[in-house]
Amino acid sequence: MAYDQNEEFDSPQDLNGSDHVPVNSPPSKETSPPSAFSSPRSRVQKRGPMLPDSPLIRNESDPAAAPEKTFDNTPIQGFKNLNEVYDLLLTEGEPMNFSEAAGKKEWEEAMRSEIASIERNNTWKLTNLPAGHRPIGLKWVFKIKRDSKDQITRHKARLVAKGYVQQHGVDYEEVFAPVARLETVRLVLALSAQRGWTVHHLDVKTAFLHGELNEEVFVKQPEGFEKKGHEEKVYKLTKALYGLKQAPRAWNLKLDGVMKDNKFTRCKLEQAVYTKHSRNSITIVVIYVDDLLVTGNNSEEINQFKTQMRQRFEMSDLGLLSYYLGLEVSQGNQGIKITQTNYARKILKLAGLAECNPTKFPMEPGLRLTKEDDSREVNATEYRKIIGCLRYLTHTRPDLLYAVGYTSRYMQTPRVTHQQAVKHILRYIKGSINLGICYPRGGEGTLMGYSDSSYSADQEDGKGTTGVVFYFNNRPITWLSQKQPTVALSSCEAEFMAATSAACQAIWLKGLIAEITGQEEAQVVIKVDNKSAIALMKNPVFHGRSKHINTRFHYIRECVEKEQIKVEHVSGEEQCADILTKALPKLRFAEMRKLLGVEEIEESKT
Repeated sequence: MAYDQNEEFDSPQDLNGSDHVPVNSPPSKETSPPSAFSSPRSRVQKRGPMLPDSPLIRNESDPAAAPEKTFDNTPIQGFKNLNEVYDLLLTEGEPMNFSEAAGKKEWEEAMRSEIASIERNNTWKLTNLPAGHRPIGLKWVFKIKRDSKDQITRHKARLVAKGYVQQHGVDYEEVFAPVARLETVRLVLALSAQRGWTVHHLDVKTAFLHGELNEEVFVKQPEGFEKKGHEEKVYKLTKALYGLKQAPRAWNLKLDGVMKDNKFTRCKLEQAVYTKHSRNSITIVVIYVDDLLVTGNNSEEINQFKTQMRQRFEMSDLGLLSYYLGLEVSQGNQGIKITQTNYARKILKLAGLAECNPTKFPMEPGLRLTKEDDSREVNATEYRKIIGCLRYLTHTRPDLLYAVGYTSRYMQTPRVTHQQAVKHILRYIKGSINLGICYPRGGEGTLMGYSDSSYSADQEDGKGTTGVVFYFNNRPITWLSQKQPTVALSSCEAEFMAATSAACQAIWLKGLIAEITGQEEAQVVIKVDNKSAIALMKNPVFHGRSKHINTRFHYIRECVEKEQIKVEHVSGEEQCADILTKALPKLRFAEMRKLLGVEEIEESKT
């Protein structure tokens, strides 16, 4: 009995606990023959049993496991630090409602602090309910705040309005409020690292309570804090509360007014970025709801901005940026490093794979998944939860983007084969937990893009995948991997459509950089590995090869003609976006990952 010589395994337990029949044992009817592993698809379908307690993967009857030869290969779960054990013993978790929090010192103190903050801000006024109005209920929400090391920092109680009962046109109108894109945050970090600036982190306490309301909104008295003798009265809001539909917009308008009073200018291409230019200094502020990132070349201007903000709001100065929206940031003399190591560990723990066997690439090369196959359906909610977590992890891990995007196409009715592909991604994360991006100090600070496409990669609908990555100072700041909207009739057309997506991103990026730095817009170079597509971009004449292409994809021709972008050819071996369009073999993947700019980041000791 011999295995296929082309089959490769990392170890005898490469498939994380799969059962291998001994070579000298006779084959059984229940056991699949070794030749079933000859194709990527069969390798996904025929893997061994999963960990029995995994919330992500529940295999009650695995087709590859012989009933009489099932072993318990559950790995040792490891040990917990004594401080973590004390936290588990002393902390009873987060209360679900007021009755569970009542009587507990830390939560009662948190609720009193919240009420004091509301009253200090003159958020409401006790009054009788006018006829024809309906009061909105309030609810206590409790949260244990932790740092990047999962240590408890404080207990937080938030009074939230039940905004779902509001009616449009009655007690709210507009609700939209912009926040900074994470690609903008990466751009600002890369720019700060290149110029040797430090990035500071500010937090506005009870930010939504500062937003001023234009509508008449009445709320009930909060549970546990009713005014004695006036229990029948309600509060009329003069400022917003968390949970109201218009609260984010009201806060954003308030903050926008304060920033303009301090002589800051709002960027036209990114509404959540403000800049202030003087003769020899520049200050940049990036806003994400109540978190403010501040950087610039003049420390006095930054300190002055902090003082101005403290005069208007109750602020927390968190010092140099170290943790932001799940991103772990390390600032030093060599530059700025970003990673999501602790977030990746939380995903593995959530999936029950914290002690799984690692692998060296996220997806089998040549893997072909389908929406309908012979495997059974799995828990769609758990599948979508893990996919959502993985998508957020791609904010510092572009090497995961294609695999995560590919598996996210099957969230409607996920099956075992799709689940096994997700498990492979998690095993790769286990083996590459410390990967991230390092933005170096110094350099020219040029912007360059790469565009690539896979032709007819999806066998079900014939659509290809677009891959785009842009570098600032030779490090990635934005990346894209998505299915193309239309079917391409040739690889040339597929590359043409991918390059158009890259051109749109290039125009936005170069405009944003010019707006932030105050410099003139520079021409952006986009590298494409298809000469026919390049010729099609530079040829303004419509002919048989281009007349059927959707009109919106010809935008790149106008950009090339106006010299806003420049398209150049690059060999396939140096095409950085190749890793975003298909699953690559192990060695090729390692080479492309390094070329992409993802590298090992040393974990902080603090």
